[in-house]
Amino acid sequence: MQLGIYTFVEVPLDPETGSPAHTEERMRHLLEEIELADRVGLDVFAVGEHHRPDYASSAPAVILAAGAARTRRIRLSSAVSVLSSDDPVRVFQSFATLDLLSGGRAEIMAGRGSFIESFPLFGYELDQYDALFAEKLDLLLALRTSERVTWEGRLRPSLSGQGVYPRPVQDPLPVWIAVGGTPQSVVRAATLGLPLALAIIGGAPERFAPLIHLYREVAGSAGRDASALPVSLNMHGFIADTAERAADVLYPPYAEVMTRIGRERGWPPTTRRDFDLAIGPGGPVVVGDPEAVVEKILRLHHIFGNERFLLQLTVGPTPHEDVLRAIELFGTEVAPSVRAELGSGV
Repeated sequence: MQLGIYTFVEVPLDPETGSPAHTEERMRHLLEEIELADRVGLDVFAVGEHHRPDYASSAPAVILAAGAARTRRIRLSSAVSVLSSDDPVRVFQSFATLDLLSGGRAEIMAGRGSFIESFPLFGYELDQYDALFAEKLDLLLALRTSERVTWEGRLRPSLSGQGVYPRPVQDPLPVWIAVGGTPQSVVRAATLGLPLALAIIGGAPERFAPLIHLYREVAGSAGRDASALPVSLNMHGFIADTAERAADVLYPPYAEVMTRIGRERGWPPTTRRDFDLAIGPGGPVVVGDPEAVVEKILRLHHIFGNERFLLQLTVGPTPHEDVLRAIELFGTEVAPSVRAELGSGV
């Protein structure tokens, strides 16, 4: 199994102005985290795309390129690229460039996005949310197949044989489809024969298992080799030397972020009781000492048969030294135990 980390590059907000604070420091810390993840043997580091004051990750490919210069082996991915409000040509060019800079370690995790800020920012209508993604994904896949592309679209200008450069090291450049629980998105990934990244951030993980069964079934019906299509679980969590320390470090930023987003979406505030239930054996948040985290990752694998597992350690601003320790434990204690049990390949 491949194991790794993803982040939205969260930054604290000034309590008086609501503006982001300490962003430059957060970027320095992020590069240290990427470098350490590579050094301790983790397989993937992924950066999300967001256009909000609380996240400094509007340009994941730029961040990952800086990470590429400081790493040797770790794969570098978006998590996700909000394809609906971006241009597929620029996305492809950016990640092809990252692929060249990293020696063939780039990946695109494409999704429709869980926030809406990018749509008005780039002049798109929310009522075209799904149509934009479907059309732009079609173009992105055409771009990775051919150097010169003839393509006709309705929402994006067509191409008539133009060349798109540079070309990546990997052929094809890996593209994953990220989903949050929508069956239609799962069916799309399966039909196209693309790897699936399933985000589980709330509710009992078992309730998402039918989506993976659907993915495998539809892939087989579409003539794909379902056994060759990897699945990733992307989940919140934290690791520390003791379970108590892991919970105490994660709870304040987790509760603050989930409560703030909850106000936007009509969720109730996140209490410590809610959090303690979420980090329990059957909950969606993976928190504990290395032994407990290994046990939970193996339990999830038993349910989903996934080939990749990514952990979001920093749901909100989290002390940097604790994050570095969590990455160290993930790479030196958790990952070797999981690999020994399941094998290391995808």
